[in-house]
Amino acid sequence: MAGNKTLSNAKDAKNDEFYTQLEDIEKELKHYREHFNGKTVFCNCDDPYESNFFKYFAMNFNALGLKKLIATCYNGSPVQGNELLLQFDLDAPDELRKVAHKIEISEVKDANGDGAVDLKDVRYLLQNDKNVISILKGNGDFRSPECVELLKQADIVVTNPPFSLFREYVAQLVKYEKQFIILGNMNAITYKEIFPLIIKNQLWTGYGFNMSMVYKTPYKNNLEANKKYVLSKGYNPDENYIKVPAVNWYTNINTSKRAEEIILYKSYISEEYPKYETFDAIDVSSITDIPYDYYGIMGVPKTFLDKYNPDQFEIIGYEREDENIKIGIKNMPEDFLKKYREQGGRGHYTKGMKMLCFYDKDGNAKIPFSRILIKRKKL
Repeated sequence: MAGNKTLSNAKDAKNDEFYTQLEDIEKELKHYREHFNGKTVFCNCDDPYESNFFKYFAMNFNALGLKKLIATCYNGSPVQGNELLLQFDLDAPDELRKVAHKIEISEVKDANGDGAVDLKDVRYLLQNDKNVISILKGNGDFRSPECVELLKQADIVVTNPPFSLFREYVAQLVKYEKQFIILGNMNAITYKEIFPLIIKNQLWTGYGFNMSMVYKTPYKNNLEANKKYVLSKGYNPDENYIKVPAVNWYTNINTSKRAEEIILYKSYISEEYPKYETFDAIDVSSITDIPYDYYGIMGVPKTFLDKYNPDQFEIIGYEREDENIKIGIKNMPEDFLKKYREQGGRGHYTKGMKMLCFYDKDGNAKIPFSRILIKRKKL
């Protein structure tokens, strides 16, 4: 799992420069086109021009009917100026070019008359009074006073925030009641700061779920050993790319996906659905096995959240050590743990732990991995 190791190392070092590919942005944002009309979009973790989020919205400014596009760059960005030297940068030495700045676009026309609207037009139009480029007084961090003031102006925030700051980033969006479409690690679902937002219907997954994504980065290329793969995706093998698994899109914008119901076709047969020894609920090992005629509490894999329709199901809680007491999960019985060890179980469990566990139909002691507790709503 080189991607996991790379992401973990980057997180530890606070190396959060992961630049999303344009094709991945287009694939997700095509589902939200109607929501952008007349709106101000803020990309507050993006180097304008180097960011494909900025490129997407700049090139589709008129097609989406945007009111304004704002993007900010933080001080010292390692890739700033690689594709474009901004107007105030031209005569500055390299160390002075990498300064925090913002770009605000309110109008995009075919300025050079070539019949198309592209980044050349945006660059040209930055000299127009309706489009502004300026140096920020602060460092461009999304938490800085300047960027918070820009956030207040925005209707929708779209970006790939630093994975290491995901909790804090989402908290800010919720505080200022902003709509958003952002990327994050799949494990963010289980964060104690994030899961309550899912239960309260303040955040849910987008269309892209549990994906392996390739990011352009200023760090060492972990796809170097697989040049064939890099070339097949159209990437320059001499540039740095990192493949990261288990990435999700997160949003609070309603789409048709949100209203889709899980089609349930299995009936409840008690022998096929073991009951937990430590909680009054049954275990359902696969989303497709959720019974249509059972209305008690069920433990399901966390991938359920990709299919979650709040009109069809209620989320009771998530099995996590610091939450299990609140949910009401009891201690694992000593005889269960004994059986688990006799079977060769090697998990670090003790009799004082409050965990979901059950005996399968063959009498084997089982401790399921990462369950979300749900309940069907009666229509």
